[in-house]
Amino acid sequence: MNKDLTDLYQHKAEETSTMLVSLRSRSRFFILTEIGSFLVAIGFVVLYTLLADAAWTLLCAVAALCFYLYIRHRDVLNDRKIKHGEALLRVYQNEIDYQHGNFSGFEAGEQYVCPQHPYTFDMDVFGAGSLFQRMNRTISTGGSDQLAACLSTEWGHAKREELVGQIRMRMAAIDELGQDETFLSSFKSLGVKERINTAEVLKALTAIHQQTFPKIFHNPLLRYFCYADLLGFYVSIVLSIMGLAPSLLPLWWGMFNFMFSFLCGHKYMRVISELIAKVHAQVDGYLQVLKLINTTEFKSAELQALKAQLSGAEASFEQLELILQKIDNRSNEVGVFIFNSFALIDLAIVRLFLRWQHTYEQRTKEWIDGLNLFDALVSMGNYRLNEDRAVKAEISEENKVVYEAKGLYHPFLGEKAVANDFTIHDHEYYIVTGANMAGKSTFLRSLGINYLLAMNGLPVFAAELKVSAFHLFTSMRTTDDLTHGISYFNAELLRLKKLLGSLHDDVPSLIILDEILKGTNSLDKLNGSRLFLQYIAERNVTGVIATHDLELSKMENEYEGLFHNYCFEIELGEDITYSYKITKGVARNQNATYLLKGILKPNVF
Repeated sequence: MNKDLTDLYQHKAEETSTMLVSLRSRSRFFILTEIGSFLVAIGFVVLYTLLADAAWTLLCAVAALCFYLYIRHRDVLNDRKIKHGEALLRVYQNEIDYQHGNFSGFEAGEQYVCPQHPYTFDMDVFGAGSLFQRMNRTISTGGSDQLAACLSTEWGHAKREELVGQIRMRMAAIDELGQDETFLSSFKSLGVKERINTAEVLKALTAIHQQTFPKIFHNPLLRYFCYADLLGFYVSIVLSIMGLAPSLLPLWWGMFNFMFSFLCGHKYMRVISELIAKVHAQVDGYLQVLKLINTTEFKSAELQALKAQLSGAEASFEQLELILQKIDNRSNEVGVFIFNSFALIDLAIVRLFLRWQHTYEQRTKEWIDGLNLFDALVSMGNYRLNEDRAVKAEISEENKVVYEAKGLYHPFLGEKAVANDFTIHDHEYYIVTGANMAGKSTFLRSLGINYLLAMNGLPVFAAELKVSAFHLFTSMRTTDDLTHGISYFNAELLRLKKLLGSLHDDVPSLIILDEILKGTNSLDKLNGSRLFLQYIAERNVTGVIATHDLELSKMENEYEGLFHNYCFEIELGEDITYSYKITKGVARNQNATYLLKGILKPNVF
């Protein structure tokens, strides 16, 4: 647990809670003031009808109404602060829970679980308690997809120099974000209550870019007519009040405005509304994200490039938000009549929409892609911030398997982890033996998951780690599939077949296997394992293989310099002592019979 960071989150949570109490009290005051000022305005209007020569009451009514609108505006701003404060409070509470080992507040990425993937299923990348769940702070479905894609990438076929450059840029971006807790918390608060549905937004924005309207709405004469009409309408109101024009003139003019705007624009305004109104919250969410990004200065090259990619997006989303607000303003019968009479709102919405279409070219996909990547990077930066014990990996440009680790441990184990030193040489094989629960599988996963972190520019859990880019394939958690008639042994064969199909002689590969062919008898398993390793040793492959079959360790003597024996030893006494330290050699002690005796009744023996 990162104690300093936990204390910071706790302090900020307490400050935010205190602020929310004050804001909610202010909100109640605003509501009472709004009601009072509105009633006062109505009272002055009533007085105007009861008193003679009481024009002053109309001025008082207007003043009261203006005061009402001012208080209403303050109330809206206060409500936004309350919503932002509530979102921030949830962010802090989620992070405090994370530091205490509770990840339930974060999406687990169950939809990305794929048993056929080269390594994510075995490495616990997705699912409950997974790496994804611990890292994921995305505020959009697109950001979640982007983060999942980063954590399941195949790096072996990439050009070495280009890939290493990208990883180093990614490291710089993650480090910069990881040092700015305030920015990270503000960003996360924008989607902690309701995530942005990226697919819906992209679909809606694509549709509205493709929507067409009659040519009359593009004609500037219509715009000039609307301006002249509204100017004449407001002048008629003033002249009517001054007694210089018939009192019914503004009424009939307003009726004309309503009929003209409603009949000409309502049909097309509804088309616009149906296209984008359902993603109003998501559009506003993206707008807030863009404002936050554009008001922040970045130093790393990748973040600067992303910010440049998003140029123009904020203005576009602001215009779209304005259109949505106007649609909301006329969302009921009273609003339709008033806003069409006084502002020709339906025509205004259509014209504003056409101006938006004309002004902003269709860069929606580019902007959304940039926002998705930024969303994923925030999650990575947050992981960097939370995991203060992790360090930067060194990325080698060599076109071979490089894996040199000192003090390597699994990120899920935290402070209780036992660290190990281990070096993997290119085109060599490491047979790891040991008793049950001695640490073999955890060690194999430590190798894989730290490589995955390093290739994403994320911090790794070791004192030092140097790796190159290579193809990674694991086989540790094979399961049967009765639905499709696939037995356990058949599933193992299919996994090994998939492994062989993924290999390319021009791409260095590291395979991590846990118990080859464990679905068959001991002798058959031994012969099959030897055959597989003999075949694979002729390819451009390096391997780490855990096994209980001690006979397999004899390959070290048969293929000197190619196969190496390592083990996790245990000590048997009154209790079993597990060191969880990897050492050279073959395991001497096993614990299955010992443990079984502890749970069976003595008279069984």
